[in-house]
Amino acid sequence: MVKVKDVEVPEGLCYSKDYEWVKIEGDKVRIGITDYAQKQLREIVYVELPAEGDTITQNEPYGTVESVKAVSDLVAPLSGTIEQINTDVQDSPETLNEDPYNKGWLLVIKPSDKDAELKNIMDFAKAVEWHESLS
Repeated sequence: MVKVKDVEVPEGLCYSKDYEWVKIEGDKVRIGITDYAQKQLREIVYVELPAEGDTITQNEPYGTVESVKAVSDLVAPLSGTIEQINTDVQDSPETLNEDPYNKGWLLVIKPSDKDAELKNIMDFAKAVEWHESLS
């Protein structure tokens, strides 16, 4: 785990410029929002996620996160079929503020073209540099 300014950037994850993280778990990936995203949103009060079995497409919105400050689209870092959604974050959206990298995950998907699409997002080193460039 590296801290960039006041933001945590864990090793072993990939990151999108839409403030989402990707954890590769064999032939599946787990997706969530970054510490930077939850700090920008502040108090998260509602999460809307698609259903299991739905498909998501890289760089396309698939849900929303609502805070007292704003409503933001969740944008897919990878394409694939949703295998699992985290109903706990829908019941307790504040989990995204409290633990965005563990209990606050959003989806588990079976990616449709993982190797090709991973080239479109950042590895840990690039993500650290990118977080350093954010205000």
